[in-house]
Amino acid sequence: MRPTLHPRLVNGPFADPGLMVDFLFEKRSFLFDAGDLSAMTNRELLRVSHLFVGHTHMDHFIGFDRLLRIFLGKNREMHIFGPEGFLDCVRGKLAGYTWNLVSGDSGNFTIHACEVGCERMGFQSYSSGNRFIPTAPIRQETFEGDLLREPAVGVTAAILDHGGIPCLCFSLTERFHINIVNVGLDRLGLPVGPWLETFKTAVVQGRPDDWPIDVPEGGGQSFQLADLRPVISRITPGRKIAYVVDAAWTPANMHAIAETARNCDHLFIEASFSDDDRAMAARKHHLTAAQAGRMAAMAGAKKITVFHFSPRYSDRPDCLAAEAQAAFENGRRHFPT
Repeated sequence: MRPTLHPRLVNGPFADPGLMVDFLFEKRSFLFDAGDLSAMTNRELLRVSHLFVGHTHMDHFIGFDRLLRIFLGKNREMHIFGPEGFLDCVRGKLAGYTWNLVSGDSGNFTIHACEVGCERMGFQSYSSGNRFIPTAPIRQETFEGDLLREPAVGVTAAILDHGGIPCLCFSLTERFHINIVNVGLDRLGLPVGPWLETFKTAVVQGRPDDWPIDVPEGGGQSFQLADLRPVISRITPGRKIAYVVDAAWTPANMHAIAETARNCDHLFIEASFSDDDRAMAARKHHLTAAQAGRMAAMAGAKKITVFHFSPRYSDRPDCLAAEAQAAFENGRRHFPT
């Protein structure tokens, strides 16, 4: 089975945190945190349709300026999410520039921003065609964990404490995966081609059985969805990816992380300090590598990647990953899935 979600860290483990998740066969990506984005090309960043920001410390949010610069002048939309106070931060970023020469004639870039609180979410949009001045008041909705619900994927968040400020952790879940069965294609005499993405989209969107699927590459044949689905496809559970940074080792945070990352296929989690320095980690409201490994085991994660290392370990770059992996493997014996 070829995975459709491709996660990769934006930077090395000692640099600013960030995770890019590319969607196979789709011209888009999700970005979790936007610190230093200099390692990414403009072409890569222009794929970003959704940005999820844990909190607005500089190493998580300074890259917003670069995104703003490369999207400006294009008829594009971007959805961005952050914790309580996020809308003020976005407005402050936008207010820091002069927009007298920006108009809808040069391409209207629209930012749809969402601020996540304990019980409520606030939404506001900003468009370059209106010099990023909102034209409507903040819209409020109830927050129950979901940030995004699409037919194929969903994103949830939980609120953590990071030294007295809220910090979001996230999970991205693919609802199911559509595997193309080559034997079925051969049986119907159909070739592999772009039409298969049309077929997959129809399945994901729950189209009715009589939904037409044209196969231009197959001599212009046309089928109904019900004729193809049981023959050329197999539905399997999708992948789940979780992202956690900047969290103190507290019972409330542990519970929130475990629930958000529950049974995920891949957990990306900070490991800023060695467990030998756990007192320092506690003072700075970060996790140790051993705590990250234990947290992954508690959540039932299948794989762990640690990052966001303190530079104090730059002379021994492998020690934190080794410590986290050992704690993860030991924890899995105590927290069997």
